Amino acid sequence: MASLSTSSLSFKAHSIQSTRTSQVLRKPLSFQPISFGRFQSSKNLRLQISCAAKPETVQKVSDIVREQLALSADTALTAESKFSALGADSLDTVEIVMALEEKFNISVEEADAQNITTIQEAADLIEDLAQKKPAA
Repeated sequence: MASLSTSSLSFKAHSIQSTRTSQVLRKPLSFQPISFGRFQSSKNLRLQISCAAKPETVQKVSDIVREQLALSADTALTAESKFSALGADSLDTVEIVMALEEKFNISVEEADAQNITTIQEAADLIEDLAQKKPAA
């Protein structure tokens, strides 16, 4: 079952094996043009569904962000914490990405790096890149 609103899409899987579910969730979905009353979409809608990063990855990213921005131990960090809200400027964000690349032994493309604004986005990107990385 799926429900769609203007800001979110949620799925509830009933009686689907977990391996099959993970295969389904990795595929991009495409929707055909739709109309609602007088509103008509002239473009195909695309939706990419991905699972959130592991809590361990989010914690490692949080630790790196805390270190790079010299945040005190009592500064609350969550997966939704925005770098800009933590006082990071563009140079700080570049340094965070460089530290993440070093820690996780990955390479982040400039276009991807510019789209990272939260700890969760960084963690999701790291896991995505690690998954695509060929085995050594």
